[in-house]
Amino acid sequence: MPSSPPRWASSPTAGAWAARWSSAPSATASRHWPCWGCRRPAERNWHEPSAPGDRPLALVDEHAHAWSPKTARARFRKGLTGPTAGVAAGHTQANLISVPADWAYDMLLFCTRNPQPCPVLDVTDAGGWTTVLAAGADLRTDLPRYRVWRDGELVDEPTDVLEHWRDDLVTFLIGCSFTFEWALASAGVPIRHVEQGRNVPMYVTSRRCRPAGRLRGPMVVSMRPVPPAHLSAAIRESSLLPAVHGSPVHCGDPSALGIDDLDRPDFGDAVDLGADDIPVFWACGVTPQAAVMASRPPFALTHAPGQMFLTDARDEQYRVA
Repeated sequence: MPSSPPRWASSPTAGAWAARWSSAPSATASRHWPCWGCRRPAERNWHEPSAPGDRPLALVDEHAHAWSPKTARARFRKGLTGPTAGVAAGHTQANLISVPADWAYDMLLFCTRNPQPCPVLDVTDAGGWTTVLAAGADLRTDLPRYRVWRDGELVDEPTDVLEHWRDDLVTFLIGCSFTFEWALASAGVPIRHVEQGRNVPMYVTSRRCRPAGRLRGPMVVSMRPVPPAHLSAAIRESSLLPAVHGSPVHCGDPSALGIDDLDRPDFGDAVDLGADDIPVFWACGVTPQAAVMASRPPFALTHAPGQMFLTDARDEQYRVA
């Protein structure tokens, strides 16, 4: 247990919690993971602001939690955009990445070697835009917002990718931590970004993923502030859903992951921490986008961070106990 507040205590949102660092329960101690001797890339601007006009869906429609996945997809198809946390309660959400067929094995191997940030739920055939996870869905149109990448550079953020679609694209659907938020909430864990009407904050870390073929890059994490009394429940409930990232990779001091400032997430929005809140970090399905930036494949499509694909699968289908 640290004897003095950690260096991230200068973050305004973390100040109140840092003042209680030395008296926090033993469960709040940082778990230090190896960073493999790497540093967070300084030469790239990892922060990408949300596209103009995007708003959390809780502000667009207060009944979004009660939508069916089919209703949510239909609204996204018509142009509704925004973070999908809290939408279609009880249904599994997925990250999306599409790569040319000659990169598909590299991506599959990357996901296999890095299962916590990249848990694969489905893979399409080349050119396929449907999935067994959602009958009648179109992976080219049914997400709130997409990203288009060329040679590792972000070139567009459209609401559909029909004009960018290619017959050689293989699409990977990767589990999303929004899925386990309903289990956390049911266990009494507050979900701060939902309470505050914001996207979940995501950070590029100093921990390197295991490379695979031509793909390499850092792990990305999402962060949820958790009160000490609810920490064990947050760890327990998320650990029962390994297909959507499972248990946290770190609790406590963000500097152990190479994160300097919680108020400056690389993706998503900063959230306000409660007086006692502990920053808890889960592996994140934006990790393949960090690999795209680092490895620079000639072309890729992804979801916009926080704006996920809503599947018809129920959360409990992925619960291991």
